[in-house]
Amino acid sequence: MVLRRSLCVSMFVAASPALAADDFIEGVYLQSEELCAQARKDTLQTLIDTGNIVLSAHGLQGVEYTCEFVQISKATRSPSWAVTAICREPGYVFPDVLSVTRVSPTQLDLVSVRPIDNESEASGNSGSYYLCEGIAPP
Repeated sequence: MVLRRSLCVSMFVAASPALAADDFIEGVYLQSEELCAQARKDTLQTLIDTGNIVLSAHGLQGVEYTCEFVQISKATRSPSWAVTAICREPGYVFPDVLSVTRVSPTQLDLVSVRPIDNESEASGNSGSYYLCEGIAPP
């Protein structure tokens, strides 16, 4: 009976949407402080429409590209999180696993395990992102 009850609980937890760690990132992040200034001058949507990627607690968002964060786990010995994401671009859906590390109060570094198929993809989901004060998430 105990095994059946734990199996049911395990299945429920696995089927439930993942919750973010309590202290996961807040706000909007872009790939440079200059882009943050431009987003305050123009709009965040203008930056997305010109091909920039926005990072928030929900995931990564671009003009025809999204990665929804579906599971977030906090590391115990570093200011980092392990993130499982489901990413989508036109005609293609794929999983990704990333580490998100707080480098400073305003900078995060993302590292993706997703291999890069060609040079035109640059670094995929990896890179540095900077907190954009005063900008609401998309």
